[in-house]
Amino acid sequence: MVDVEDERRGFMRASWVNVLGNVVKIVVEGAAGLAFGSVALVADAAHSLADLVASVVVLIWGRSSYDEPDDTHPHGHDRIEPLTALFVGAVIALLGLLLLSESVQGLVEQDPPDANLLLLGALAFAIVDMYLVYRYTTLVNEDVNSTALRALAADCLNDIYTSFAAVVGVAGVWFGQPILDPLAGALVSLLVVYQGVEIGRENVDYLTGAAPDPEKRTTIIETLRTHPEVRGVHDLTVFYDGTVLEVEVHVEVDGDMPFRQAHDIESDLVERLRELENVGDAHVHLDPSGIGEWKDCPDNR
Repeated sequence: MVDVEDERRGFMRASWVNVLGNVVKIVVEGAAGLAFGSVALVADAAHSLADLVASVVVLIWGRSSYDEPDDTHPHGHDRIEPLTALFVGAVIALLGLLLLSESVQGLVEQDPPDANLLLLGALAFAIVDMYLVYRYTTLVNEDVNSTALRALAADCLNDIYTSFAAVVGVAGVWFGQPILDPLAGALVSLLVVYQGVEIGRENVDYLTGAAPDPEKRTTIIETLRTHPEVRGVHDLTVFYDGTVLEVEVHVEVDGDMPFRQAHDIESDLVERLRELENVGDAHVHLDPSGIGEWKDCPDNR
């Protein structure tokens, strides 16, 4: 089990790796593109410049999600992380649209670069660079489970795709088919836009308190019903508070049991719910069973 401080350190390391990886990619591709007049490489370096901004935002802003609750945020800072991921998704979608515009312009006004092996070398370096950053980010995120890091990892894949598109374009120049560059760029641009929209959609759900899938509700009800003292479950509400789930539920028990025993049952139920995957907090209200107020409630099982 990874504790909060370990998660914070892992998050910071992965964020720094993304920042440095993008800086190196920008320098190598930008220098090669300017030296040999490759619009594809300059555009890919510009793409990474925006990625660098997104990485810096995640580094500075996203780490706040690990701060403890305080007077200004009594429920913690969990929603900061999906907010940073939403920003990254918006940047990715915007970049995809800009790359699509450039690709369309390239189809109309073809201006191929000089054929040079150094261009392919720079692209190969960029692909390896982003793949290593992607692998490290996903490896760290297996323990951290951060939506912001997941968004950065997806952006690394987009960088690899756009670099491969640039490879197609440079290779097209070598083989007398410069139109391959804008065609490949257009296809990749659509993929980038789709990825950005999907990241945004997921994190909007986190920010607006959306409900999880029905299977999660079923798991929660079954967890409560397995307790030997539980007679019924009703008024269950499950929603996202940031990237974790908040559970509010009424549970029926024997109305004649001692108050201290009822308190212990409530504490046990809360602990069981908090042990479920993705559940951050739970609020259980105990009701006396058998009074007939909830017999028609669909969650009363």
